[in-house]
Amino acid sequence: MGAREKAGETLAAFGYRRNPMSLYSFARPFIFSLDAERAHRLSIAALKASPSRRPPAFDPALGMTVAGLSFPSPVGLAAGYDKDAEVFGPMLGLGFGFVEVGTLTPKPQPGNPKPRMFRLVEDKAVINRLGFNNAGQDAALARLAARTRSGSSTSLQTGIVGVNIGANKDSSDRIRDYAEGVRRMAPVADYLTVNISSPNTPGLRNLQAGGELTELLAAVREARAAATATPPVFLKVAPDLQTGDSLRIVRAVRDNGLDGIIVSNTTITRPPLASCHQDESGGLSGAPLASLALHQLKAFHAVTGGEVPLISAGGIATGDDAWQRITAGASLVQLYSAMVYAGPGIARTIADDLLARLRATRFATLAEAVGSNA
Repeated sequence: MGAREKAGETLAAFGYRRNPMSLYSFARPFIFSLDAERAHRLSIAALKASPSRRPPAFDPALGMTVAGLSFPSPVGLAAGYDKDAEVFGPMLGLGFGFVEVGTLTPKPQPGNPKPRMFRLVEDKAVINRLGFNNAGQDAALARLAARTRSGSSTSLQTGIVGVNIGANKDSSDRIRDYAEGVRRMAPVADYLTVNISSPNTPGLRNLQAGGELTELLAAVREARAAATATPPVFLKVAPDLQTGDSLRIVRAVRDNGLDGIIVSNTTITRPPLASCHQDESGGLSGAPLASLALHQLKAFHAVTGGEVPLISAGGIATGDDAWQRITAGASLVQLYSAMVYAGPGIARTIADDLLARLRATRFATLAEAVGSNA
């Protein structure tokens, strides 16, 4: 099968015909026959070649307002899939309520040696040690600047697009990298995410420690104030935190005027797994992360009391998963690994399931359900 035919088959699987979930199930054996990273790049190529489609109209009851932004659906695409801001439009068209691109670093970098991405099929999980592989912020700037921003009613790319920023592996001053990322990307982002929680850049998670976190967030605050635009800024944290870390992190977020916290990134812990890839190093995501991510979400909600918006990521694959996170205190949810196993139609399916769950409750809107079981 040639490259064009492969892209066409993947394109069909990614929802550009009817019944995307069933189409993906049909094409999944072919997709899974490829190396995980190669399959990922093939899906990006297919989406880039696809015809544009307007994002779906969601029921207003699903809408969430977070940090002044109006999200039509709370179900978003986490960073890591659209690393270089190439396909945020098609992903919005497939039913994601928002898309987070990146992680983008100031300079291009190749990431870690291959192979570095593994499907754990038996566990419905993924392990990656990609290492912020991306073409750099300058390469993404033009694509993001060209889109019509979310206030327009005419663009096929209407929707909320966040930009996840990180530091280069070889940087001599990582805090400066984040400040530079804020200044560069603020004008083209609906929101920014400061990602200090990847386990695949040595030493990066040290920025979550007390003194370094305070210094980092102060630099981020100053960089946003000096930028030509001032989008909301979220902090993305790891799930591998100790008791008391949530309180310290929330204080730093409040003190520096950040707008929310994404809980959480991949984990370096290893619950019991069945796959032959279970011993690969890197960050584990997908179903085995669900209980840890939920635990950390509850810990952060207990500290914030609902005053700091929380976005939950990690192990979300069904409407029930999303409902559990929202009622535990999340205003928004993000997924990526579940899409590997169910296809991108999962975003619209979860949104529909949330609406059905909502209509069976006393709540008129999903926003009213946030934290209701906390």
